[in-house]
Amino acid sequence: MWYYRDVEHVDLGKFKRIRGNDEYVVQRKADEQLREWDKQWRRFQENERARNRRLSVTLDRDQKKTLAIRQTEDLQAEINELRQILAQTANLEEASWDSLYDHSEFDEPPRQKPVAERYPPEPKVSDPEFLPKHSFFSIIFPRLKRSRIKQAQDLWEAAHFDWEARTREIEERNDGLLVDHARDVEKWVEQKGIFEAAQNKCNQRIDALRERHLNKDPDAVVEFTDLTLSRSEYPSCFPKGFEIGFDGQTGVMVVDYELPDVERFPKLAAVKYVQSRDTFENVQLKQREFDEVYESAIYQICLRTVIEIFTSDFIDAIKSVTFNGYVDFIARTNGKSARACIVSLQTTKVAIDDIDFKAVDPKSCFRALKGVGSSKLSGMAAVAPILKMSRMDRRFVPARDVIDTLSQAVNIAAIPWEDFEHLVRDVFEKEFASAGGEVKITRASRDHGVDAIAFDPDPIRGGKIVIQAKRYTNPVGVSAVRDLYGTLINEGASRGILVTTSVYGPDSYDFAKGKPITLLSGGNLLHLLEKHGHPARIDLREAKAILAGES
Repeated sequence: MWYYRDVEHVDLGKFKRIRGNDEYVVQRKADEQLREWDKQWRRFQENERARNRRLSVTLDRDQKKTLAIRQTEDLQAEINELRQILAQTANLEEASWDSLYDHSEFDEPPRQKPVAERYPPEPKVSDPEFLPKHSFFSIIFPRLKRSRIKQAQDLWEAAHFDWEARTREIEERNDGLLVDHARDVEKWVEQKGIFEAAQNKCNQRIDALRERHLNKDPDAVVEFTDLTLSRSEYPSCFPKGFEIGFDGQTGVMVVDYELPDVERFPKLAAVKYVQSRDTFENVQLKQREFDEVYESAIYQICLRTVIEIFTSDFIDAIKSVTFNGYVDFIARTNGKSARACIVSLQTTKVAIDDIDFKAVDPKSCFRALKGVGSSKLSGMAAVAPILKMSRMDRRFVPARDVIDTLSQAVNIAAIPWEDFEHLVRDVFEKEFASAGGEVKITRASRDHGVDAIAFDPDPIRGGKIVIQAKRYTNPVGVSAVRDLYGTLINEGASRGILVTTSVYGPDSYDFAKGKPITLLSGGNLLHLLEKHGHPARIDLREAKAILAGES
């Protein structure tokens, strides 16, 4: 079974879907990703606060010159960081399963609450206020003397009665606090037991995963490689997304890596203060220098990823790695979203063992390892991946021929949802067949959204296409389109298609604008079916009645 967790950082504008075949591991990696984004956001806020403090101060001309120099130094440091991506490999901490263990401590036990109130002192007969107040006459007249003594005694008895009542009241309240504390401790002990049991269970799963990794289980190897690459820090302009495939029998690993688009790359070289106009001017990198920085960064990412994978493979399970670097960008020719593989490298552990990566020229090293890339990477020219991600996805299940059972009498809005998914696969298989494409249906939506995956071999328009099928009788909301977009990104797909028996609302179409998403309504689906010689019908009112009767 596959699990996923969507994580998002609104302030940074970042979204990622983390997947895996262990629910706890997915959760731990999601938590780690959120912590990393929070750290990035705090750094950004600190830099912004420092910048605002500088700008809020009235500066004279010399101070403005100094500010321009400081900003230029920051920009140059950012560019130098991009030139040193490969050199940073030696400083990376080795990945370890230990980071996934839960070592958190349960809350401290509840403290004893303070007493409600201190006990009042017991009134004594000898206290001055309870002594008889004798006078000259009370000494002469015994009766008056006895009366004064009686008054003093009554006063003490009343005070003592109040003291006893007050003491009992405080005792009852303190007893109640003791009972509450005992109850809180009992509840804490129970909750701690539940916490530790869950923690032990989760850590045992990491133990099992570690053991599977030592035994070279393919899924565990992928999980550990994912953990390795996730720990690798890059500048904030990098998407830091990837998809890993691994064949345990041959030891062949394929990594489809998301590379930064040129539009997200730093373009400023310096900030100048123009004294004659009392203004700051941004100086752009020259195109040739920008191309060189971008190209160098891409080659370094490719080499560093391969190095990290092989270096962390202490069980010697991975024999070769193929790195395919993909970029999502806006095509300058038509202004539409596009996706291309711009670099591809296949190498073995033996081939990189004797290379001193701290001293090599990244491009020359890439070429020496027989990597494939265009002459100008910033031009987004597509190259054919040396080895594509295996299409043997464990989610795939054998297809059923549903399309041949259709007729005008079949209301496809009322057929079983499993049959509808197979029907969608059938129709798209026919649609892609002419171009040599292939469509696979997944296992009962266990990955929470991908109902079918198409592989279009066209080197320009093709790639991996995720398809979701929604047998709905009501309009499809925008949330389903958002889910498809998130799935598209995290599957590393070039396009997403959402198919329904119903219709879409305006919010759905608005969200899909400018994105590689196709929305097919019930009418579009009927047209496709008719195109391939399979007429059918959709009657939503009838389908609602049928489905309501089944429930």
